[in-house]
Amino acid sequence: MSEKCVRMEVTDKVALVTLDRPPVNALNRDMRYQLVALFDEISARDDIMCAVLTGNGNVFCAGADLKDRPNNDIPGDFLEHNRITRETGNAIRECAKPVIGAVNGAALGAGMGLAAACDILYASDNATFGMPEINVGLAGGASMLRTLFGRSTARRMFFTGQRLTAADLLRRNVLEDVLAPEELLPVTMALASEIASKAPLAIIYAKRAANMVDVMPQRDAYRFEQEFTMALSKTEDAREARLAFLEKRAPQFKGR
Repeated sequence: MSEKCVRMEVTDKVALVTLDRPPVNALNRDMRYQLVALFDEISARDDIMCAVLTGNGNVFCAGADLKDRPNNDIPGDFLEHNRITRETGNAIRECAKPVIGAVNGAALGAGMGLAAACDILYASDNATFGMPEINVGLAGGASMLRTLFGRSTARRMFFTGQRLTAADLLRRNVLEDVLAPEELLPVTMALASEIASKAPLAIIYAKRAANMVDVMPQRDAYRFEQEFTMALSKTEDAREARLAFLEKRAPQFKGR
């Protein structure tokens, strides 16, 4: 039986997902499978409407575990490794519920990929970010970097392995805020609770729309969003939200 490397705690519709593989939360294959399974579970559970992803200790995730590289002598092992590596980020990015990244330390290589897959990003003031694969004779992560940075910064990080600080990312509008380590989880959990208080169907549709419009022309993207808005306007929750607004009370959503 594989060691449990990812923990999840659910409180008031918010899932706190913690990377927990000491000493630096490096990703091995088992940990990737656990992450995929957990975020698929979050997508399917009605009692979870938002998630926060963080790391245990002083490191968010130092990247892939170099002791767990695929074996070229085993047919198909590299393909399986590559597939689960892709799906780790996809499970977060495609999660039906919003995911807030609470980056509590170094996020390097595949660890930065996890952060890039989140919808909203906060970091502690000791966090650093980088793609150091070039320093060990590998190359990877350009597709992740380009979702966060402009062309020049992404390529500089990709070609040099240089790290940026949380303050650097805040200046580039990659992060929402940089916080003291002890403030990181309270702030991100409070935001997650606010998101989780919204109409459940609206949250799910909003996440889906945000993902889709990223890869669509503006004209098609706006039409796509309008179709979601039209569908949501017919739900019980939308009617309840309007009535609650008129009656100056908190809405009671039922997810339908």
